[in-house]
Amino acid sequence: MSQARLPKPSRRGILAAGGALGLTAVLAACGSEKKDGSGKTEGGAGKSGPWSFKDDRGKTAKKDATPKNIVAFTGVAAALFDYGIEVKGVFGPTKTGDGKPDVQAGDMDISKLTIIGNEWGQFNIEKYAGLAPDVLISTMFDDQGTLWYVPEESKDKILGLAPSVGISVYDRQLTQPLQRIQALAESLGADVRSDKVVKAKKRFEEASERLRKVARANKDIKVLVGSASQELFYVSGTNLSVDLEYFKALGVNFVEPPEKAKKESGGWFENLSWENVDKYDADVIMMDNRTSAIQPADISKPTWKKLPAVKAGQVIPRIAEPIFSYDKCAPILEDLADAIEKAKKLK
Repeated sequence: MSQARLPKPSRRGILAAGGALGLTAVLAACGSEKKDGSGKTEGGAGKSGPWSFKDDRGKTAKKDATPKNIVAFTGVAAALFDYGIEVKGVFGPTKTGDGKPDVQAGDMDISKLTIIGNEWGQFNIEKYAGLAPDVLISTMFDDQGTLWYVPEESKDKILGLAPSVGISVYDRQLTQPLQRIQALAESLGADVRSDKVVKAKKRFEEASERLRKVARANKDIKVLVGSASQELFYVSGTNLSVDLEYFKALGVNFVEPPEKAKKESGGWFENLSWENVDKYDADVIMMDNRTSAIQPADISKPTWKKLPAVKAGQVIPRIAEPIFSYDKCAPILEDLADAIEKAKKLK
């Protein structure tokens, strides 16, 4: 999963630092139910009557009416946006240092969002309260019900202001959070039977089948999943991460660090010094695309540049924290299938 930056970090710290998945939460608009010219809906899409949703902690969030003021982790907000649900506020990586949208913001116009916190540990409770939130939504990267990017030290105060929903992205395949986010979007008023949604799901299913066929035809192509920091190179295992578990189930041949080597990270990844970055043979390298990780073009380490896959130009991005809509996940499978199909066997 993500990468450690400090000695003996907490699991949350490990995940935040870099390398795997993450979630985007967003706050929906206050006021009356309305649609803009784009067909997007701010908050609940005109539903009346009580609202409830049972999350992956087994807890049921309830309101007298469909939530309008939704606060969500950035990636979750981006997924809801793809279903036509707009939010008002987000927390998590939303804006880069130069003011551009973070990769986890998807197609959202971040200038219209209240950013409650843009980095790990940031969460402006006053801003959050000022939005009069109806519900807070985030993902979970453990089996303890920990809401992603909700600071542990202030969670009681934050969660006391509105009901919350947690969607698990831990130790399961990609299809499960995709289904859960769609169900959540539908409960919030999304039309999941629209042509756009139906076509996106069909594209995802077709992309999955194509990746299965490509992986079967190219069993000898070895794929390594990595993430870079200044001090260390991280090799992700396939267990625990929803994207990698799904790709592996489809037949992709991954480099798999031994469990003992992943112990420091709680089972997510192995830490390698840059001197040992050539420990594993790989024909294709997938690199963490998040802003918390150094991107391949910016890696100056000589040992990196000598890797066969790097020299062959067989390095592709890994969407380490997918936006969990079929619209955003289908291209991930398509790109991986393309990379494996075009890759040359290097060793």
